[in-house]
Amino acid sequence: MTADRFYHPDHALNRFQDQRAAFLSGDDSPSQYLARCLQTIATREPEVQAWVNTNFEAAKKAASEADQRYAAGKPISAVDGMPIAVKDVIQTRDMPTEMGSPIFKDRETGFDSASVDALRRAGALIMGKTVTTEFAFVKPGETRNPFDTSLTPGGSSSGSSAVVGAGMVPAALGNQVVGSIIRPAAFCGNYAIKPTLGALHMGEGLGLSQLHLGVHAASLQDMWAVASEIATRAGGDPGYPGLFGAATLGPPLRPERLIFVETEGWAKCDDGTRAAFQKMIDLIKAAGVEVITRASSQLIDEFEVKISDAVRLCRVICSFELRWVLRQYQETGLLSDDLAIWLDMAESLTLDDYRLALSERQQMRQSIAGIAAFGDALISLSSVGIAPAMDFLADSGEPEFAYKTGDPSFNAATSALGVPAITIPKMAAQQMPLGVQLIGPAHGDWRLANIAKWLDTEIPAVAV
Repeated sequence: MTADRFYHPDHALNRFQDQRAAFLSGDDSPSQYLARCLQTIATREPEVQAWVNTNFEAAKKAASEADQRYAAGKPISAVDGMPIAVKDVIQTRDMPTEMGSPIFKDRETGFDSASVDALRRAGALIMGKTVTTEFAFVKPGETRNPFDTSLTPGGSSSGSSAVVGAGMVPAALGNQVVGSIIRPAAFCGNYAIKPTLGALHMGEGLGLSQLHLGVHAASLQDMWAVASEIATRAGGDPGYPGLFGAATLGPPLRPERLIFVETEGWAKCDDGTRAAFQKMIDLIKAAGVEVITRASSQLIDEFEVKISDAVRLCRVICSFELRWVLRQYQETGLLSDDLAIWLDMAESLTLDDYRLALSERQQMRQSIAGIAAFGDALISLSSVGIAPAMDFLADSGEPEFAYKTGDPSFNAATSALGVPAITIPKMAAQQMPLGVQLIGPAHGDWRLANIAKWLDTEIPAVAV
């Protein structure tokens, strides 16, 4: 197995944007593309176990309608005919939304969330709902990593990351409060974006102040196309200006300077992960890009200090904000022990504790503005290492609980900051994917994606 396996998956169906010219010429069609997806699902799903509910018949009907539009030379959008999976905390009108909990088993709402509604109107094929951790938090589902089924696919967007990584669909919706888009995407060899906070309309959420809707995809082009179509038709969350940028990516954008940020994660990395990332940094430098660190600037060092407790900070904010609903879930008798622990910790918090946490988060957000002029983007790893075993317990830094789908130490800060983050599958260690994470300023999503495109196309892949 070569390094390229992790950056350019050998699935002809994976990159939807690459096939659209063939749809228009008649050499291929959305229905044929869908048939290839369904064949891959039939082959891989028994071992990966990523789907909760599906509606393939509706997808076939929608694909047939897309066939006619392409044949007439009038596709609705860049995602017309694209098969897309939806994380099972996001509502779909034709399938249950169970949120990874027996409390909501077979629950039908009869409505699409804003993102799903936007994609349907753009002609996308809503294939089904993907496995999530319980209420998108700590207790994992059954999904396995598509590269090695003894390992976790990450969480909480576990099913969404796995269906893309396995080549079942070219894109899937996920969301992130701490690390639930970027980390599982890295574990499964995907491209993914956690956009600026509020840039994509959730329609409904879990009542959390740093919940980001994002996209897993098999290419940067597909990733951006899905995000752009949601933004065009649904805008951002209420009170937010939405996703900025053109409908398609521009040319690769070579940065002049990148800022390497350690976050809490660097100290937790194993030697192989560090070696792979250092090779990547050396290649970037060899391409003429300056890479600076906390040793280069007091402001950058101060920023690192400000974000050094982000994992705990996210836990405090999220558990306090969820306290009211977890109380009610617990009263059903069906809440897991894992989330019961979170509720116990939340009950020990006071309003003043929450206010202090919000103040700390605001200071973090102000601090990133202070280093923005130092570089075109920030760069880091997407995870502390490759996907761990399904039963691995990652130290949370708090004695009461451990993370069961991987350590979020490279992700918590970007979630708290509310800035865009993109992971690209440019590295491998021990025959498993590792992601490179690029981080930009708020509302700089499109420019960040074009920097990611440069890194993806101009810098060689690394394997150790």
